[in-house]
Amino acid sequence: MPEGHILHRLARLHQQHYAGAAVRVSSPQGRFSEGAVLVDGRVLTHAEAWGKHLFHHYETGAVVHVHLGIYGEFTESALPLGQPVGQVRMRMIGVSHGSDLRGPAACDVLGPHEVEAIEARLGPDPLRTDADPDRAWSRISKSRTAIGSLLMNQAVIAGVGNVYRAEVLFRHGIGPQRPGKDLSRSEFDALWADLVELMRIGMERGRMHVVRPEHDHGAPAYAKDRPRTYVYRRAGDPCRVCGTPVLHSVMQARNLFWCPGCQPG
Repeated sequence: MPEGHILHRLARLHQQHYAGAAVRVSSPQGRFSEGAVLVDGRVLTHAEAWGKHLFHHYETGAVVHVHLGIYGEFTESALPLGQPVGQVRMRMIGVSHGSDLRGPAACDVLGPHEVEAIEARLGPDPLRTDADPDRAWSRISKSRTAIGSLLMNQAVIAGVGNVYRAEVLFRHGIGPQRPGKDLSRSEFDALWADLVELMRIGMERGRMHVVRPEHDHGAPAYAKDRPRTYVYRRAGDPCRVCGTPVLHSVMQARNLFWCPGCQPG
């Protein structure tokens, strides 16, 4: 599932390509036809992201809400666009660029109050300038739930997914099974600051970069054309720092990776 940096990158791209002008919106697949009619030909005022949610705000007050889920993706290209390929849920055509959206978990038109309701359910987003990390700390510091689970809870911190969860905990030597209440404030502050930095790098480059330069060598990444990771999808491989085999388990139906040598407890 795309993590928050991807949605922020899309929001910035769509802001550049479409904001301030009328946008032609259609649904070649047909599943978004009614929603497309509501915004077709209207001016897109701005695009923004909160966690894993993308919002396109139009002049009428209507907001197109997109959650990519596991399979969703946007493809972007300069005009003219060719005929739609595959199941295109939403096509956007601006002055110079076009976008096709395929396979999202959600693509619908909402009113401002519905958007506010979604945002009210989300925790602070490390990539938003209005993020309040104290909100996340308040929940984490009182919880007996494992920090590995809390980081994936979008109501605690919005935008963190499986890769950032595994890697940021490794980078700070925190075992994913530790209860949230056992973290110190200084540990949390360091985690938050690192998430801000790592996710900003991901947004800027379009790829996650989580391994520090001094460790960015040796065994290749877990998949072709992916940057190296410390523990994510490296079960059984030696830790890049201490050589201990990386462990794997399942936490709340999601794969969990950690190094027992660098992340004790």
